[in-house]
Amino acid sequence: MKYQHIIFDLDGTLTDSGPGIRNAVRHALKKYGIEENDTEKLNRFIGPPLYDSFMRFYGISEKEAAKGENYFREYYRDTGIFENSVYDGIINCLETLNESGVKLYIATSKPDFMAERVLCHFDLKKYFTDVCGADIENGRCSKKDVLALLLNNNPEINCENAVMVGDREHDIFGAENFGIKGIGVLWGYGSEKELKDAGAAFISETPEKLYKYILG
Repeated sequence: MKYQHIIFDLDGTLTDSGPGIRNAVRHALKKYGIEENDTEKLNRFIGPPLYDSFMRFYGISEKEAAKGENYFREYYRDTGIFENSVYDGIINCLETLNESGVKLYIATSKPDFMAERVLCHFDLKKYFTDVCGADIENGRCSKKDVLALLLNNNPEINCENAVMVGDREHDIFGAENFGIKGIGVLWGYGSEKELKDAGAAFISETPEKLYKYILG
């Protein structure tokens, strides 16, 4: 097989968290007097760190962006987090990879406690050796930061035996910081062009094609 350690993004890769994230972003933007109902604009928040997205897409200051995350969580913590579903084919993909002997991990920009809640809710946590998410209070926000923690926790993972799987360019860029190749998936929120431009080693249209590629 090509790889022994498979690192997965969560939102847009394993689960379709779009509805809950969009609703929570709308809730947060209303606090700034912004009414946003354009789905494509709201989809830009799915995957990247929220903090960066508030500043990048709406010109919100650094100080106010931190507040934006709190506004987001007011809605997302108990409601939006479960406006979510597992993508078709993902369970079979994870089971097939587990049965083959490879180890699976999560590296997500979602706060770690929220990632744990989602994985437990959908009975997905059992497939993963380790789960690492963001921790805003300790300055762990970017995919690079989360991957650094995951690699520190699991020194057996290296650029020769691992791959990062995600639906957005920041998944590919984050992995590149450590010499790890990235696989892009097209059932999430990133386009084929975005993933190609980011340098994805392979782009998969379906979970079945993904595990077949990984297992060689």
